[in-house]
Amino acid sequence: MYSFGLNTQSTNKIQTTQRVETTTTTQTRSAQSRVMSNPFNPTSTHGVGLVNVRCELITADEKQKYTDLIRFADSSDRQNLQTLLKNGTLLNNNSDDNSTTLDNLHKIITEERASGLDSKMVLKETLSALANPFVINQQFGDIPKPYVKPIVDNVRPNVEARNAQVNPKSINVQNSSTCVSASIEFALAKQQPAEFARFANGLTSKNISVEKTVDLSSLTDNKKESFDLLNSFKIPYKKQGEDKVRVLLAPDNNAIIRARIQNSHKDEGERSLVDVLMQSTFMNVGSQQTYDTLTDARGGQFSTDSKALVDYEKTFVESVVQNKNKTCVVYQQLDDEGRISGYTTDFKTMMTQIAKTLKSGECVVAGYTFTDPVSKKVIGGHEITIIGITQNKNGDLMFVCNDTDDGKNVPVLHKVTEFLPQINHVGIPTELV
Repeated sequence: MYSFGLNTQSTNKIQTTQRVETTTTTQTRSAQSRVMSNPFNPTSTHGVGLVNVRCELITADEKQKYTDLIRFADSSDRQNLQTLLKNGTLLNNNSDDNSTTLDNLHKIITEERASGLDSKMVLKETLSALANPFVINQQFGDIPKPYVKPIVDNVRPNVEARNAQVNPKSINVQNSSTCVSASIEFALAKQQPAEFARFANGLTSKNISVEKTVDLSSLTDNKKESFDLLNSFKIPYKKQGEDKVRVLLAPDNNAIIRARIQNSHKDEGERSLVDVLMQSTFMNVGSQQTYDTLTDARGGQFSTDSKALVDYEKTFVESVVQNKNKTCVVYQQLDDEGRISGYTTDFKTMMTQIAKTLKSGECVVAGYTFTDPVSKKVIGGHEITIIGITQNKNGDLMFVCNDTDDGKNVPVLHKVTEFLPQINHVGIPTELV
């Protein structure tokens, strides 16, 4: 497990949007029962956030695009395409421009890809993530020896990245700090497959970027503050009328190097080229354009750490990617020595907020801490995604989660009573706070 960038010095900044309400026990039980009414099915990875579910090709355009993809794909990709059609994912159009998953997959095979990226591999990795989002992970791949010296001799890190130096050791990233961005990537694939495919297409295209329309109200309740936020995160944008902006999202310049390597040299358990570009983009957005994929280092004004994203940054990325007003609710209170001294609300309220978010059809990206058994000080943390609540055979409530760093392509379970005290923060829709 790796730090998600817990920064006790920036607590005031992080909590500026926090607003916690108390909830009655009756409300808590009601929220739990609603989630529990649809027990977790480990064989099903879809359904959260899908709209306009349609499982039949109707128009001539749809039929032609599907035929083109079937002809282009190999046998495993064809199986994934058929699965995505049957479960409604392929014709889902919950995307920025109302394009369907099918539309964006077709662009992958018919439009030019970035240099060094192969359309067949991009399609394969995108289909794999859509068919089973649990394959998304944060494990950096090794850089083959023939590439090490040319990279060291010719590539420089992002000048804004803190303490980033390109050498054989620094580019051999073993402990990835991209758990936040990998969790956001997972949530996007699970909740908005058409938008995930649109991102995959844009980030692997010759432009290596994607544009997105964002409502100013998705950032803050005040237009001026929303523009201030965009400027503080150094996001390129253009105004669209009075209430929207068109933002440009892109990874750092060195991301394409790792993406090219993963295109041809991906080993079992490593990130895909799509993971590389998507996670690098989210890291770059959250770190105010200071991330360096080659060394997994960052700079920026909201954290003094050279790794990961803090919760304030994570919430901004979520709001932009999902175009939804998210609030960062920080639960744990830490004393000056980094020990958990209390909580901002009770566990019943925490459970209610998480359960309501799940009931609304959204995942909950949550950061939790782990402590030294002797000193009891927080020594690090990790970001995972809560996707459901179920009961084990003993009747205990369990969070159904995705962990992008556990080496597994399936959900994991965490006992609610044990996990709630570990949660430092969650990002949830503001209207549900």
